[in-house]
Amino acid sequence: MSDNELGLFLRSRREAVTPAEAGLPTSARRRTPGLRRSELATLAGISVEYLTRLEQGRDRNPSAQVLGALADVLDLTLADRMLLRRLTKEADGADPLVCAAAPALSRAARPTVRAVLDHLEPAPALVINWIGDILAHTAGYARLVGPIGVLDGRRPNLLRHLFTDERARVAYPDWDRVADDLVARIRHDVPLRDPHLAELADELTVTAGADFADRFADLVTVPRRTGSQRLDHPDAGSLHLLQETFGLSDEGQQIIVHLPADAATATALDRLGGRRPGALRAVGETG
Repeated sequence: MSDNELGLFLRSRREAVTPAEAGLPTSARRRTPGLRRSELATLAGISVEYLTRLEQGRDRNPSAQVLGALADVLDLTLADRMLLRRLTKEADGADPLVCAAAPALSRAARPTVRAVLDHLEPAPALVINWIGDILAHTAGYARLVGPIGVLDGRRPNLLRHLFTDERARVAYPDWDRVADDLVARIRHDVPLRDPHLAELADELTVTAGADFADRFADLVTVPRRTGSQRLDHPDAGSLHLLQETFGLSDEGQQIIVHLPADAATATALDRLGGRRPGALRAVGETG
């Protein structure tokens, strides 16, 4: 095993990133695979000499800020960022920052985002921030999840409801899969040292125990952006929903839309809203 794992890791990732992926012009005369050292150094805001020392193993203690900049330029996955943290071998339990500094946690949806939700009616749709707080939602979403308690409380949160409200376990026949997906999405999307996530995780570790803690510690499960979900609604019966997730740039927010997967679910959602069947159509229906 090499005694310069950090340097080899950085070099291999540098050579795997194309200039186009880094937003740089391409040239037919390039002989270096991936990014040149000078290009990576410039994009990360460090000197070429310092990057050379890191790759050659002559400097093994880069600062948190340097690691964060390199990780962002190389567009490392969460798993690679965690590996980068391990390879720094920092002593005394230090925790290098391996992602960009987190912006302020959003607590409200912009008026234009709320206008988008208006156009999505009567479909169940919501806006969440990166820790699962529900910032806005359609009336269709309120009709769907209100009876199972998702919107209860001053600041409703998807994670808190799923792991602490017994109604959630009754409502979702595939509760384990729903929990896996939601925790993976939150865990992988949130800045690694975000204090808001840490506070919520501490709370749920106490209140939900291993059901939450084991999932939160799992860095392998990849979040799904699309998929299906079963919901046993107390008024509408068994529903089969499809889900699409759309990220809002630079805000740490997502719009999640639930769509009926079959005609029976479409009809049930219409009846929940006091509408005649036909306002919502099952995905795949035409005409």
